[in-house]
Amino acid sequence: MRTQVSREPFGTLDDGTRVDRWTLESGPAGLRVRVLTYGGIVQTVEAPDRDGVRGQLALGFADLASYAAHGGSHFGALVGRYANRIAGASFVLDGRTRALTPNNGRHSLHGGPGGFSRLVWDAREVDGGVQLHRVSPDGEEGFPGALDVRVTYTLSPGALRIVSRATTDAPTVVNLTNHTYLNLGGDGSGSAAGHELRLAASRYTPADGTGIPVPGAPADVTGTRFDFRAARAVAGAYDHNFALDGGVCEAPRTVAELYDPRSGRALELATTEPGLQLYTADHLDGTLTGTSGVPYGPAAGLALETQHFPDSPNRPDFPSTVLRPGESYRSETVYAFSVRPGGAGTP
Repeated sequence: MRTQVSREPFGTLDDGTRVDRWTLESGPAGLRVRVLTYGGIVQTVEAPDRDGVRGQLALGFADLASYAAHGGSHFGALVGRYANRIAGASFVLDGRTRALTPNNGRHSLHGGPGGFSRLVWDAREVDGGVQLHRVSPDGEEGFPGALDVRVTYTLSPGALRIVSRATTDAPTVVNLTNHTYLNLGGDGSGSAAGHELRLAASRYTPADGTGIPVPGAPADVTGTRFDFRAARAVAGAYDHNFALDGGVCEAPRTVAELYDPRSGRALELATTEPGLQLYTADHLDGTLTGTSGVPYGPAAGLALETQHFPDSPNRPDFPSTVLRPGESYRSETVYAFSVRPGGAGTP
C-alpha cells in the first residue's frame, strides 16, 4: 500500500512562527509516524504488537508549548550541527580555533542551546514522506560555514527511513542524528530496561565523568557491561558511544536489534554511521509527562542515536566529521519494526 502523507497545523511559537505536523501512514493497521517542522521532531511512532494492536512507542509531548519548554530532553529531535559533545566547546580546523556556545557545563552538546532541535524547518512532501530543509548560517552557535541541510523521512510498510544530506560553503564539521526515545512496550508502559538489546559493536569509547571520550583507542567490550554482542536485557544506566563494527559504510547495515518480550515488538536498526550512542534516559525523574499522560521515569525509553563519535573534531584518530566545499555529507538510518509470536525470546 502506498504511504499516505498529510499535513496539519500543530501550533504557533511565541514569536508567531507556525509549526506543522506531518503524518506518514502505511495502512490503517500498519506503521504510522508523525513529524513536526519544529526541531524535525518525530512526535509519534505507532506500530502493532503481537496481537495486532497499534501502540505509540516514542516518548514525546502532546502540544508544541511542552516541546518548546522542555527542549533539553531532545524528545524525537533532529540534532545538529553536531550531535553529542565537543570538549571545551571549541575545536581547531585548518589551524584556526573555533569557539562554540557551551551548554553542557563547559562543553557543547547537540549543537548548542540554539541547535537544530529548537528551530523551525521548511517542509515539502516527497514520495512516501516529507523532506525538511534549512540553511544554517555561518557562525550559528559558533560553527563555521553556511550549511545547507535536507533531512528526509520516508515510510514503507514496516520501516521508517531517515536520510540526512548537507553541503557547505566553507570548511566545517557536521554530525547529525535523530534523538527519538523508544519504548517498544508503548509510551507510558513503564521502564524499557527489560528490553533485550543486541549491538554489532566489539568496542566502545570510554568517557570521563562529563561524557568526553578519554585518550586512547576504543576499548574492547569483552568482559564488560558494554558487551551486547549477544542479546541481553538492558540493565543499569548508559550514556555511551559504541564503535560499530564496519565503521562508516556506503549503505546501511544492521547494527542493532531491540526486542520487548511483553508486546512482541522488535526493532532492527540499520545505519551508515560508525557509532551509536545508547542512552537510557536516566535524567527523567517523573516531572515530565508525555502523550500517554503517564509521568516519565528513568529508562522510560531508550535512545539509539546513530552518529559519529563524540568530540571527533578534537580527535584526529576518530572517523572525521569535517565537511568541505564541494563535498556532500550523507547519513542514512532505517528503523524496521516487526513482531514476534509467543513469549520472551532474544533478538
